Amino acid sequence: MGTVRKIPMRKCVGCGEMKSKKEMMRVLKTTEDEIVLDTTGRKNGRGAYLCFQKSCLLQAIKNKGLERSLKMAIPKSVYENLEKEFENLEHS
Repeated sequence: MGTVRKIPMRKCVGCGEMKSKKEMMRVLKTTEDEIVLDTTGRKNGRGAYLCFQKSCLLQAIKNKGLERSLKMAIPKSVYENLEKEFENLEHS
């Protein structure tokens, strides 16, 4: 008999939906307090998850979901960089 593997679920900080980890993008706060997109999902640091839709990023900005999850204030320039990276992912 095969063992059933548990699928890790994460909650989007934008829309609040629970999805599998592979269906989401990780926003990471590194030990140097930098905020980057973690496409591999394996980098060290505190992470928050977002769906691959730009609307979820905009909702997370509006309700300060990323700030709560990463436990720090996030400057506007970081949000602008995240929006640019989201657009690059959507076009590729």
